[in-house]
Amino acid sequence: MPSRYLLLPGAGLLMALAACAVHEGKPKQSTELPRTDVQDVLVEQYTPQDWPQPLDARIRQPVGEGPFPAVLVVHGGGWQRRSPDDMEGIAEQLAARGLVTVNVAYRFAPEHWFPAQLHDIQQAMHWMLDNAERLNVDAERIGALGYSSGAHLVSLMALVAGQGGELDGGPQTRPAAVVAGGTPSDLRKWEDGELLEDFLGGSRAEVPELYAAASPVVHVHQQAPPFFLFHGTMDRLVPTDHATDFHAALKEAGVSSELYLQRLRGHLLAFVLRGGAMDEATRFLHQEL
Repeated sequence: MPSRYLLLPGAGLLMALAACAVHEGKPKQSTELPRTDVQDVLVEQYTPQDWPQPLDARIRQPVGEGPFPAVLVVHGGGWQRRSPDDMEGIAEQLAARGLVTVNVAYRFAPEHWFPAQLHDIQQAMHWMLDNAERLNVDAERIGALGYSSGAHLVSLMALVAGQGGELDGGPQTRPAAVVAGGTPSDLRKWEDGELLEDFLGGSRAEVPELYAAASPVVHVHQQAPPFFLFHGTMDRLVPTDHATDFHAALKEAGVSSELYLQRLRGHLLAFVLRGGAMDEATRFLHQEL
């Protein structure tokens, strides 16, 4: 997979970029969002003692009585790098709007092949439910958010939950709403590539069934939760048709889906200059949760 990023200097141009977006499926009336103070960050291990690797969650809780809706937050990095540090800004923004955020780490490829990463975030959902009362979380209102490979994982988790098969983490792992940015929604679109071979343990020719099984778009069904997708129109790492095709598949299945296309942005800039997308994503989460 190519890894070119669009880098455009100039404050004026960046301001112009922020206004360049196409938003399909947005409701006519927007939800008025609250603001709240946020408690100090808690760091806890969310995996049980017998898990292959201990993994931590960073929890942010709004100040107030609650219980609050919550969001599982999952970082990107090609399934093999980066950390929850990347998602701290998003977690802070959501917590300040009255959402408990649980920003998690997961195991990396190639040391751990798929579906290890999926199993990790499924465990995080189980942990959130088991600790909902203690964390002041409304267990009926838990969403999930990710970017890039993190978006792939939360999307896949949401779509396989309760559907049976080896990937199913149980109906409890189905979030009530999903925000997914820069999502690799169909891994079959790539013939090969080091990231995917490290993640799945082989090329598409060698393990075609895994490329299909690991593709969220393959698992779309009419009981899927609502989705908010955002994506850069100049993304060369994960081309924009991953978002448009995914959105179309969700709509065809009768699933509520919003698509926010960020013009003139590549994969990196769509995340760095995510302001408008995240404002709309936060509104979406409040609406759905």
